[in-house]
Amino acid sequence: MPTDINDSQLLSELAPVVQENLDRHIAAADGWQPHEFVPWDSGRNFAFMGGEDWAPEQSKLSDVEALALTVSVLIADNMPSHHRELAHAFGLVGPWWTWVGRWTAEENRQSIVLRDYLVLTRAVDPVALERDRMKHMVRGFDLPPMHLAEMLAHSAFDEAAAAVRHRNTARLGSDPLVATITDRIAKDDELQATFYSNLVAAAFDIAPDQTMIAVASAVDRFEVPRVDLLDGSDSTARLAEAGIYDPARQNQDVFAPLLREWSVAERTGLSDDAEQARQKLAALL
Repeated sequence: MPTDINDSQLLSELAPVVQENLDRHIAAADGWQPHEFVPWDSGRNFAFMGGEDWAPEQSKLSDVEALALTVSVLIADNMPSHHRELAHAFGLVGPWWTWVGRWTAEENRQSIVLRDYLVLTRAVDPVALERDRMKHMVRGFDLPPMHLAEMLAHSAFDEAAAAVRHRNTARLGSDPLVATITDRIAKDDELQATFYSNLVAAAFDIAPDQTMIAVASAVDRFEVPRVDLLDGSDSTARLAEAGIYDPARQNQDVFAPLLREWSVAERTGLSDDAEQARQKLAALL
């Protein structure tokens, strides 16, 4: 990335935009409550409390829905690692830090409602879920080194991809409550994607060459969070097979809508390197 503006300078330049979008995000966000989406009257004790332990026939979900919700729990539950990555990139002061806290709380809310639903309704084996959760969180999550503009673009893509995953889970439709929960989560994902998208748009105004190159790099390196399940399967491949999230559709489902928002195809006056990146991105449209 060119060095005419460094990450520290860009953080400072974008701070007012962060505050503006944080205020907009909070005003637009529905303060929904996880406990209201869980059918508590369907619950009963497990053997440790004198009840009955889980058995496969107790689950009312399809294998596809159970897998999609399990992957969402594991990704959201791993927020300490994501929190660390964002805190490292954005710093510990001002509106950037407030956003990191807000985002973390929203991800935690998603994890709470999904995990409570899965365990209470006996949709999945709670022991296997906990073992998967422990394994996934111990392994943690590390992003490759990124400049600030690339981190913002990556985060916009990541939240847009999460919204696609949750919307497609809702469309499976075997349990109306699952559809309600995943649609509600997708709204959060979309609001978060808008937050990051607006920051990328502002970065284009401040440092168009650097931002164009950063977006192209983010596209090249983007992968959805991958979960290795206890049965040895790869969540990405299984979700693609089920039509929940297919990396082969990333261009049209994730990249193209955001590239259009950022008017990538129409931008002019770029450096040679940035123009080369722009042409590469425009080809995705």
